[in-house]
Amino acid sequence: MIDPSDSETARPAPDRGAAERAVAAVWRIESAKIVATLTRLVGDFGLAEDLAQEALLDALRQWPVDGVPRNGAAWLTAVAKRKAVDGWRRRERLDDRIAALAHDLEREQDEAADAVPWDPDAIDDDVVRLIFISCHPVLSREAQVALTLRVVGGLSSEEIARAFLVPTATVQQRIVRAKKTLMAASVPFELPPREERADRLGAILGVLYLIFNEGHSASSGADWMRPELSIEAIRLTRVLAALMPGERDVHSLLALMELTAARLPARVDRNGDPVLLADQDRGRWDRGCIARGRAALATADSRGTGRGAYGLQAAIAECHAVAPSVEETDWERIVLLYEALGRIAPSPVVELNRAAAVAMATGPTSALRIIDELAASGALRGYHLLPATRAELLLRLGRVDEARSEFATAASLAGNDRERALLEAKASGG
Repeated sequence: MIDPSDSETARPAPDRGAAERAVAAVWRIESAKIVATLTRLVGDFGLAEDLAQEALLDALRQWPVDGVPRNGAAWLTAVAKRKAVDGWRRRERLDDRIAALAHDLEREQDEAADAVPWDPDAIDDDVVRLIFISCHPVLSREAQVALTLRVVGGLSSEEIARAFLVPTATVQQRIVRAKKTLMAASVPFELPPREERADRLGAILGVLYLIFNEGHSASSGADWMRPELSIEAIRLTRVLAALMPGERDVHSLLALMELTAARLPARVDRNGDPVLLADQDRGRWDRGCIARGRAALATADSRGTGRGAYGLQAAIAECHAVAPSVEETDWERIVLLYEALGRIAPSPVVELNRAAAVAMATGPTSALRIIDELAASGALRGYHLLPATRAELLLRLGRVDEARSEFATAASLAGNDRERALLEAKASGG
């Protein structure tokens, strides 16, 4: 067992603040590996997460006193394993499996002096299994999101609650219910059969996409964006891309996120108010994100299976990312990409976005016809961006009074405070 008091495995005692920051950093980076390892060993996902949390509390108590271990993740894992053994011993369940686990702890104690820092780039199959479990189809989408952010992303219940503007108790209930559901369904800690992975991977990517989008354009609350949520989604998708390098759609989603996130620094002004695409300072766009996004899209394309929905959206984001200005954007190509996207993943939102691109490529009149057809269908009833887009087209056509009425309608439907204020200002002619 790795003893935190062992002078060969621990550094001199830091101040409490430094130790707490070290605990938080190790947990954020390594929690998925720790919980995944424990799940494989104890055979119970919920128990594994509880053991990891108990070890985390021990670290918060001991590291400020004894020093930060050279290998913090291994320390947490070993402490959690010891707690598992102690619990089984108290319940007189010391069978062969527990004896083997105890043997592992003794071996780890022998190897502690030679321990090196845990490599954050080291990937193992346990994390893949953990991701598939957190997005298991027996769970609701809300539970999948909460569990993914908790056990794969390492976020606390409080952080998840702040991100989605729900009470902390709601998040905690979702996580507890998710664990109980997985236990009741006897979900094994293993990858699904190969024939099921494509569908399960689709659910995982859908969860990550939802998390990213909520950070990019917050559905409610006082802030237009929650960039920390988008950044976390990108980090998790990078992990998934490293774990599953042969999957086209994983690289495509990563490309879409990186290319879209490149605009985050320019999407709000110093007061936190929205800055729309046409008004953004493109010099503030993150060129590193753009380069990484284009590289991920090239990797996806190299798989030779054509572009899926995420790949087409990434290609659209790439058109924006490389354009010197709104006027110099290749809008005709964007229209074609939206048409292709509408064929393989039809949705009224895709059609709405295509209309906006058509307006830039050929003018507002033809785009307005598309919008009016969407409105007549009722498919986007209650969606604030439909009247907002229609208002912009009417404004370009000189139909100012109608445009203001549409902006007012859009403002009444918007859930986000910043976006509502922007639409209200346009409705009043501001």
